[in-house]
Amino acid sequence: MPREIERALAALLRRRRVTEAAPPEGPPAGAAFRAVVYQRLGNLEEQLREVKGRVNGLIFLIAGAVVVQILQRLIA
Repeated sequence: MPREIERALAALLRRRRVTEAAPPEGPPAGAAFRAVVYQRLGNLEEQLREVKGRVNGLIFLIAGAVVVQILQRLIA
């Protein structure tokens, strides 16, 4: 039984060394971070455009309601 545990631990340590020694795959961490930042920035710009459109719509709605109220008071 102790031999089996020793073999299992040795195999585990060998796998760990191979994993640690292998170079990371894919782009470097800095490039990945930059890509994530640009993606988030693009999403933020898109959401900002949507909010600006909604605010402009609300401004025109309020301005239209004010104009209607003024016209109603002038006519009535």
